[in-house]
Amino acid sequence: MGKPKKTLWGGRFSTSLTTETIAFTHSIEADTRLIGYDIWGSQTHAIMLARQGIISDADLREILQWLQKAETDFQNGDFTLDPNKEDVHMNVESYLIENAGREFGGKLHTARSRNDQVLVDAHLYIRDEILNVQRGLSELCEAFLHIAKVHANTVMPGYTHTQHAQPISLGFWATAYVSMFLRDQKRLQSAYKLANTNPLGACALAGTTFPIDRHLTTKLLGFDAPHEHALDVISSRDFIAETLFALSLVMANLSRISEEIVYWTTYEFGIAVLDDAYSFGSSIMPQKKNPDIAELTRGRTGRVYGALLDLLTNLKGLPMGYNRDFQEDKPPLWEAFDIVKACLGLLPELLKTTDFKTERMAELANANFATATELANYLVKEHQISFRECHEIVGGLVGELGQGEKTFADWELTQRLLKQREIDIPIEQLKQILDAELAIQNNQSLGGTSPAEVHRMVDGFAEQLNEIASHIDAYQSEIDDAHQETLRIVDEVLGGDSDNIVRRGIQGINY
Repeated sequence: MGKPKKTLWGGRFSTSLTTETIAFTHSIEADTRLIGYDIWGSQTHAIMLARQGIISDADLREILQWLQKAETDFQNGDFTLDPNKEDVHMNVESYLIENAGREFGGKLHTARSRNDQVLVDAHLYIRDEILNVQRGLSELCEAFLHIAKVHANTVMPGYTHTQHAQPISLGFWATAYVSMFLRDQKRLQSAYKLANTNPLGACALAGTTFPIDRHLTTKLLGFDAPHEHALDVISSRDFIAETLFALSLVMANLSRISEEIVYWTTYEFGIAVLDDAYSFGSSIMPQKKNPDIAELTRGRTGRVYGALLDLLTNLKGLPMGYNRDFQEDKPPLWEAFDIVKACLGLLPELLKTTDFKTERMAELANANFATATELANYLVKEHQISFRECHEIVGGLVGELGQGEKTFADWELTQRLLKQREIDIPIEQLKQILDAELAIQNNQSLGGTSPAEVHRMVDGFAEQLNEIASHIDAYQSEIDDAHQETLRIVDEVLGGDSDNIVRRGIQGINY
């Protein structure tokens, strides 16, 4: 066994932890990205303790001085987390005690537990990362909207069951993804709201006998409100589950576009060509141009799903209160955020630089009976035949043409087969009815593929994206303002030359 290690909480124990025990239980790798948030949370907690008279002004000065130094040292690479101190919280507190002395640093943890402290860090981190994902999604939507504006009249085959269905426009296809990703934005906004509540002050699970002010720390951390119920706070990880669910659906939708990129860029489809900057070759086949980014996006979707299942499995059997199982909530969440942000960092530019082969799209749209429904609809309107009868007539026509490896474009044959069914349509009129470009012009129902509807939806979606951008900016401003207010108080306390100045600094907080 390794040499025993002493801990800050070891007073009740007669034997210290072994190196192997600490190695098994520490969370240093996951916690490194939380140092800044942990220091911010500790600053607000110390300010609140002083304002409430729980610690003295002198205590506050010393604590804030060394918290500020800890952050500077971390940014300069002079403060790294020590695995022997278990986690980020013990590392920061130990830094204070070792530099300020136990008589000062030892007071920071008054009226606080690692249970609510870790939740503060997680809430602050998740809040920032959700906004980053939303920004990436908005950029992706902008790329699709650009495609829609340029290609509102570009005809292509629509698909169901991966078979030709009805003609649509490339712009209509692009707006479908914007519509989809806007729902992802709403889910992320909902997840943000759940994360934007303040756990600090719940302590271990029952609150505290100290006269703390949870509304003050809520203001200084930029949260909407305190998460009130102390036991529920400590037991809660549903805000992480909600975030992971939203991220999983984002990846599901990114995987869908990736799948279309994969098969659209095949020789057989030939309707899109990726820019060389977003393509890969083969180590043995010189001719290859592979859609690796799309494939990796599709492949990494499973890892984000796995993160959600990991957390849900973790939570399913836990009783109320803190359980060490909760330590396992962060690594999968961190990975999920990293994957989603990486995908969103590439896909917008990949789409912007993709060369869509419009002539090939038009060829396919007119080649495989995609306008059969238009012919059936014409018969309903002009020949007063029920739709089911028209469906049967056109289905029989397609069957006969297909058996002979013919298409609607074999106009004389198409006309003759219709006459056999007592339907007489001049060839020029048939050409108009069965023309894919005219078909998309005529589908003018709300949300349909007509260019007018596509342009209307582009304008509506752009307006929604502007509203989302305003929300993101407002949330970011709230976070930045709260942090700046915290730092203003820190500077005022540290810059004061008397206890009265310190007292004025912490008493002058409005909330």
